[in-house]
Amino acid sequence: MNEISSLAFVLLLALVAGMLLGAIFFGGLWWTVRNGLTAHRPALWFICSMMLRIGIVMIGFHFLLSLSGNSWEPLLGGVLGFILARLSATRLLPAPLSKIIPAAERSLEKPSLNQRGKRAQRAQRAERVEGTEEASHAP
Repeated sequence: MNEISSLAFVLLLALVAGMLLGAIFFGGLWWTVRNGLTAHRPALWFICSMMLRIGIVMIGFHFLLSLSGNSWEPLLGGVLGFILARLSATRLLPAPLSKIIPAAERSLEKPSLNQRGKRAQRAQRAERVEGTEEASHAP
């Protein structure tokens, strides 16, 4: 009975640690995307953030693996907590970037038929004008 309660405590601790690692990873990703879009060097911002977030998560999972003598159960609990953190992050964190950057909404939209047709209309008008000028010069 003591072994079962000890294992349950370790799994609960691993689940909480996995959720904390997921919150750090996905919260950092959310923060990076929001701030990296307006940075002077966005590529450097995204790469450094990715390396830092992955490093923290790898160290955390390594700690979970070594927590109970290289047993896989705490690692499984940590991965489950990480997945739960991802699911909650996608539900809780705001997604639309158009509230931060108004141009993001327009750049993500497809051009309407009216906008696509303006070039064609201009080209047709230019052809008509050229056609009428040629017809008026005909003998």
